[in-house]
Amino acid sequence: MNEFCKSILQSFFMTNKIIAYINKFVSLTEEENDIFISSFKETNVKKRQFIVQPDFTAKYRNYVLEGTFRAYVIAEEGQDHTIAFAIEDWWITDYNSYIFQKPATMFVVALEDSIILQIEYEKEQELKRSNHKFETFFRIMAERSFAFQQRRMISQLTQTAEERYENFMSKYPQVAQKVPQYALASYLGMTTEFLSKIRNKRTPKKS
Repeated sequence: MNEFCKSILQSFFMTNKIIAYINKFVSLTEEENDIFISSFKETNVKKRQFIVQPDFTAKYRNYVLEGTFRAYVIAEEGQDHTIAFAIEDWWITDYNSYIFQKPATMFVVALEDSIILQIEYEKEQELKRSNHKFETFFRIMAERSFAFQQRRMISQLTQTAEERYENFMSKYPQVAQKVPQYALASYLGMTTEFLSKIRNKRTPKKS
């Protein structure tokens, strides 16, 4: 199979991926699927490449087709704090920057070579104005994101570090396998050394 055919098949596969995702939440016609997909552009992102940086407005909402991303901020003392991860079938951006079209405060970086579908802010607004199904889809995404952030905040306030780790591993084991230990520790609100201790406790000792 030549490279052109491979490229066509890959694009077909990628398109079907996001269509399947969208239709989990709203039922679109074939024409509506085409309209929705045409508003996105496919972008290849290299490992360690930033798709959002502080002081620059986040122009895109990003759907991950393949790969892994990390969103983080850097505090005044220089320590970084992981805000979010995104793997296949997840969305990521600096939402405060994207929604209000103001300078970003976060970094969003690829942790491996990745492929994303990007939609510009104005394109998204056009979609929502043109069809209530599209508006419903993005509203559902916003509601799910808000609920997730609330659960995370409550977890940080009420659970021990070990409980947060156990909870994360039970819900997102595939994320833990793909992200560096320092990033996971930062996300869970603990040091890398403490995360190592927790993991060592879980590892069965050889007899």
